Amino acid sequence: MIQGTGSSVGKSILVTALCRIFKQDGYTVCPYKSQNMSLNSYITHDGKEMGRAQVLQAYACGLEPEAYMNPILLKPTSDKKCQIIFNGRVFGNSTAMEYHNMKLDFADKLKSQFEEMEKQFDIIVIEGAGSPAEINLRDRDIVNMGLAEMVDAPVLLAGDIDKGGVFASLAGTMVLFNEEERKRVKGTIINKFRGDVEILKPGLKMLEDIIKVPTIGVVPHFSLDLEDEDGAVEFNKSAKAPIDIAIVKLPHISNFTDFDALKIEEDVSTRYITSKDNFGNPDLLILPGTKNTIDDLLSLRESGLEDLIKEYAKDGLVVGVCGGYQMLGKTLKDPYGVETDNKETVGIGLLDVETVFEKEKVTTRVKATSKDVEVYGYEIHMGICSYGENAKPLFTIYDENGKNVERKDGAVNENGNVMGSYIHGVFDGVNFRENIINRLRKEKGLELKKSKVYENLREKNLDILADLVRQNMDIDYIYQVMGIKR
Repeated sequence: MIQGTGSSVGKSILVTALCRIFKQDGYTVCPYKSQNMSLNSYITHDGKEMGRAQVLQAYACGLEPEAYMNPILLKPTSDKKCQIIFNGRVFGNSTAMEYHNMKLDFADKLKSQFEEMEKQFDIIVIEGAGSPAEINLRDRDIVNMGLAEMVDAPVLLAGDIDKGGVFASLAGTMVLFNEEERKRVKGTIINKFRGDVEILKPGLKMLEDIIKVPTIGVVPHFSLDLEDEDGAVEFNKSAKAPIDIAIVKLPHISNFTDFDALKIEEDVSTRYITSKDNFGNPDLLILPGTKNTIDDLLSLRESGLEDLIKEYAKDGLVVGVCGGYQMLGKTLKDPYGVETDNKETVGIGLLDVETVFEKEKVTTRVKATSKDVEVYGYEIHMGICSYGENAKPLFTIYDENGKNVERKDGAVNENGNVMGSYIHGVFDGVNFRENIINRLRKEKGLELKKSKVYENLREKNLDILADLVRQNMDIDYIYQVMGIKR
């Protein structure tokens, strides 16, 4: 099990690296995170919802992502409330206190599920959540030391040196553990290191003397085209390439990994708009998904960004994804109070569509086409859109969770410069991404190019990641800790 001294110290990426290393060494491997809090989710082939971090880890293992790899997904809807996804399905909505009180009810289910996984795989690499030293939560813990004890997993503790204070973070975490928990920690990892490791070595020796646990790796800071979790992503605000793609940073933004594939285009920069001041004049404006469409729409209205979006849309290219697509419509109706007490909210009005929020969530994997342009991805939404006279469907979905269907998705305006879709990951496929980016290149007088296959690049970077971590971590010691003879 990989635990960390706090959020965003690199637990997810270290688990990803170890999963690929063990796979390369010939073992069957599976990732596991019992509880994940994230607005960045994914739909499996059987229509279940899970956290995105375990998706990348599954790919590192050579596996198709499955909901059992992340049985509990918490999707915040406000500062104190969240939607609980259990084994890929909506379990209910609760306050933080309500969920805290029900956590132990999940413990037996998690244990029996984990025991089934142990029968299928040689190695399970577990990711903790946040910090394991949250002493106020310890008595009901099912994701850090509570889980490690439940499944008897040895623990490696990671700290982020890039933030500063890594020695204090590691030592302080160990101090807050009880004696049994300290015994479970078999090694520490210094992550995101920049500089000369020789200067660091005296500190490593002093740390080992203090906590009586060896440092088994110093992993350098690196930059690869691999997706981040919510808390780790950097929402950069400046363009650095000829083509400027701007994404509106909504307060409840979700599934920002929808735009990772755009980053592999060498003449493209993606940046995030957080206010009127950094709106600029992008070549493409994207309204992303959100966990609370209506509240975020009202936030855009209050901040003045809505007026800028309307003005930009007179000539610029606008794409909305899921909640962003809903915002672009004329009205959003919420008769059952799914998102808000507002029964009807006026949309931005750039697409002639109307959204009605239903009680049941749509969670499907889809394949679709539009004028011989193939797209694929997944849908996670509560709203259903209907078309007015001045909106045409953007895509025709022909495959839904492996079944042949024929239904419309998305919309495009009469001028063809404002469009929206419910399909998350719509830019992952080469065809649609190439079509959109070449449209921008043509408008700017740039050379047209063929786009790269995102999945191929991901596989290449997973191997680069594994090599980097293998070179900077004592993998033989980790095998020894797991009781595996090589």
